[in-house]
Amino acid sequence: MQIKGRDAAAWLKRPDPAAPGLLISGEDPMRVARARADVVVALVGPEGEAEMRLTRIAAADLRKDAALLSDATRAIGFFPGPRAVVVEDATDGLAEVIGAALADWQPGDAPVVVTAGAVTAKGALRKLFEGHKTARAITLYDDPPGPEEIAALTAAAGLRQIDPEARSDIAELARSLDPGDFRQTIEKLGLFKLGDSAPVTAAELRACAPQSQEAEVDDLCESVMDRREAAMIAILHRLYAQGTTPVAVCIALGRHVRILHALAADPGGRVRVPGGFRRQEVAQRQARDWRVAALGWVLGQVVDTDLQLRSVDTAPQKALVERLLLRIARYRGR
Repeated sequence: MQIKGRDAAAWLKRPDPAAPGLLISGEDPMRVARARADVVVALVGPEGEAEMRLTRIAAADLRKDAALLSDATRAIGFFPGPRAVVVEDATDGLAEVIGAALADWQPGDAPVVVTAGAVTAKGALRKLFEGHKTARAITLYDDPPGPEEIAALTAAAGLRQIDPEARSDIAELARSLDPGDFRQTIEKLGLFKLGDSAPVTAAELRACAPQSQEAEVDDLCESVMDRREAAMIAILHRLYAQGTTPVAVCIALGRHVRILHALAADPGGRVRVPGGFRRQEVAQRQARDWRVAALGWVLGQVVDTDLQLRSVDTAPQKALVERLLLRIARYRGR
């Protein structure tokens, strides 16, 4: 029997102990591991493994000895309490062995939790669990976390108070990051705010979020147009160390200035600002600060430098770009 969506999330938190088995499969190993941890705690409690009421069987061991699984489901634990058996990294080749254990399963036996990677819908494992009358199958897709999952992750990290801007940025981050990276960012933020009862701010979130080269290039462009010289030079040198070329910096700055110029020329127009709500607010503020004429001058400087970078000029390219950024940051004709 297959479980989807909200029913799947609810079942992982409160599984039916009378179900003989559960298959958790998906492309993201971290998401599968978290789902497995949730269902195991729900079945045997937080001390189940310490009290030896949880048996883990590697797929490689089960291939060598098919009786391991049936024996583990019927074994009597040393400590009282519910038991469970986990089969990790299963493949379609184990479907027959697991199917035999499910067929022999009796009420009172330990339920079997099977985890697998991205198995296909026509694969033997999914067919076994989805076609079983009482066993369950949950497939975890690499979709961005929804509002409920985000709320659960932030609550688990102890983040009870989040200001509106940070909440919006968290939702944006959930869409842009890999699910595993997003979870790690929220956990890192929770450690960062440990013992701090003040609401989470957007600045604190940005301090904990991983920075891609693209995001750092955006930060560089913003710092240039905000005339934050120390920050812009630090970001520029960091980008160079990561392999970003002077031409790439110049192209990104030109794109940023063109967006500002379009916003300044037509404030009521529908100019698309990539990067979400925070970037949009920054671009609108900078467009108001610089005005059309000044932005036209900046764009001319960027184009001239770009042409020089692509020419046969022997001038050091990094020095040309650094001089361009300083010239823009120190420009007074706003």
